[in-house]
Amino acid sequence: MKKVSAVIVAAGEGRRFGAAKQFELLRGRPVLDWSLEAFDAHPRVDEIILVLPDVGAKNESLAKYKKIAGVVQGGEKRQDSVVRGFRAIDARKAGIVLVHDGARPLAGPDLIGRIILAAREKGAAIPALLLDETVKEAAGQGVIRTLDRTRVFRVQTPQGFSYPLLKRALESATAEKFYGTDEAALVERLGERVFIVDGDPKNIKITVPLDLRIAEAFLADEDRNGV
Repeated sequence: MKKVSAVIVAAGEGRRFGAAKQFELLRGRPVLDWSLEAFDAHPRVDEIILVLPDVGAKNESLAKYKKIAGVVQGGEKRQDSVVRGFRAIDARKAGIVLVHDGARPLAGPDLIGRIILAAREKGAAIPALLLDETVKEAAGQGVIRTLDRTRVFRVQTPQGFSYPLLKRALESATAEKFYGTDEAALVERLGERVFIVDGDPKNIKITVPLDLRIAEAFLADEDRNGV
């Protein structure tokens, strides 16, 4: 069977956070370590391609993650980093490609497994959560309309794709200098359908310092419940 490759993107500068958030500590360990551990331990993930801001300064602790098959330097924008990570995958052995934000430390094994299965079956799958608040479309400070929140989702990672489909999407976007907010947007613009898998409320992205405290609260809750 073809490999499942996880491209973990951790090359951001963390401008909103005020520092490279993927290296901030969560329970005494870098946020990125939590992400790497989740994929390294997953039985269906065969290899990890890690994208860092500076390959020359990579931490020696990465050696403990046995599935890391390559470490590459990120590009100017997140999408450029994804392209560089994707190119490090051996096309002859590639099957499913997962793209995950290194700043999402709490992606659980169940979510990763469901995305892999859905990507194998459908070709493109993303985890998403329905919004539970009213959503408005606005221009400046003026409301244009109220959106139907039953059709609006918050999208997470890992996003999973067949290797050939993601290859086409990335190559097309690169050739046309199109930048999307996620990999699914690049697949959508090809006219291909992307399928939604139930996301996980705990699978938050560390964006501002408060998010670290929220992640710590989720971990504490898991401790109390013996998860």
